[in-house]
Amino acid sequence: MAEPVTIDDLAGGVRLITLNRPEKKNALTGAMYDAMRAGLTEADASDAVGAVVFAGQPGMFSAGNDLADFMGHAGDGFSSSPALAFIRQLTRTRTPMVAAVDGIAVGIGATLCLHCDLVYASPAARLRMPFVELGLVPEAASSYLLPLRVGRLRATELLLLSRPLEADEAQALGLVNAVLPADMLVEQAIAQAARLAALPRGALTASRALIRGDQAQVEAALEAEAKAFDAQLRSPESQERLAAFLSRSKPAASA
Repeated sequence: MAEPVTIDDLAGGVRLITLNRPEKKNALTGAMYDAMRAGLTEADASDAVGAVVFAGQPGMFSAGNDLADFMGHAGDGFSSSPALAFIRQLTRTRTPMVAAVDGIAVGIGATLCLHCDLVYASPAARLRMPFVELGLVPEAASSYLLPLRVGRLRATELLLLSRPLEADEAQALGLVNAVLPADMLVEQAIAQAARLAALPRGALTASRALIRGDQAQVEAALEAEAKAFDAQLRSPESQERLAAFLSRSKPAASA
């Protein structure tokens, strides 16, 4: 059986992290979060890795959390979850990150893109953040980063009403750099990552930090969300919503 997350170091200093669980639409388990977190941590520690690319399978980036797996660890609370450990690493990673989004990008599949330095999408890309309808709150500092990108009113619509965002609109809003044919998507993401990796490392790191702005604000938003997420995860309304979702036995999950 193939590993659900594969990590390949390519020519040009590019590390490719591929979600490889197509039978579950790349819904993320704790083990997958751990693998991605390790991939980012190792990239920061490596002189050979100059950029990271996130990709999924054709037609699917990620359906978000595997809710059955997630709820299996819910008793320990969100604060100690592999998901939060990955999100914390995602916000702190110094290595440039690029996303290649084909098909669904739900929950963390969408909010991960807010932390990437470049995002490319196929025409089939569809971003959705259904946290509130599951009785939860936004995560990955999306409550802070999304309003900065698209404005408070549009962010409210996307985060509270869970409105799906098609590729062309995501590009128009500044969430996606370009919309490309699916068969060119990963190739383009890797090529742009290689361009980043070839730049002078010190200048790249310093410039990236300047462009990204106040890191303390991002981390403060992340921790505030994590506290609220943990409280909501334990709430009756969230337990009811999540149980109802799981009872429908859908192959994909989100949050």
